[in-house]
Amino acid sequence: MRRGRPGALPRGTAGRTLTSVGTAGTDDRPGERTETAASGAPSRLWHVTLSVSGTEAPLGEVRRALEQLAHDHPFLLTSRYANDHAEIRYWEEARDLHDAAAVALRLWGEHRSTARLPPWEIVGLEVIDRETYHQRVAEGYGPLPATPVGVHPF
Repeated sequence: MRRGRPGALPRGTAGRTLTSVGTAGTDDRPGERTETAASGAPSRLWHVTLSVSGTEAPLGEVRRALEQLAHDHPFLLTSRYANDHAEIRYWEEARDLHDAAAVALRLWGEHRSTARLPPWEIVGLEVIDRETYHQRVAEGYGPLPATPVGVHPF
């Protein structure tokens, strides 16, 4: 079964879609994915923080663009923004860190025209596995839980 992200595809991506994966079995760890990719490697959840920055843009336009991005990419948990930078956090399901990072690095560019995102560049990327995310939160450091969910000013 094949599925694509909702909304219009950006120019040059007509042939790209996400491919659903089948269930490989059970897993005793709650929240951990048990699906396998075509390669047979189990999928995992990765917490992604993408930071972008550039020339100043009106705050209303930045907020509207990030809200549209959240609508187009329903996996987004939270976005924080100012007139010259933004941070986007979400969970990505991927076989390994390389796959999760590759998807994250394409996110901003692929949605730039459809969401009318500012012409900012990616200036930071953090991809950590689910265990590391929860360990950091439990120890009181690292990315705070993504609450409240949504688009908010810094």
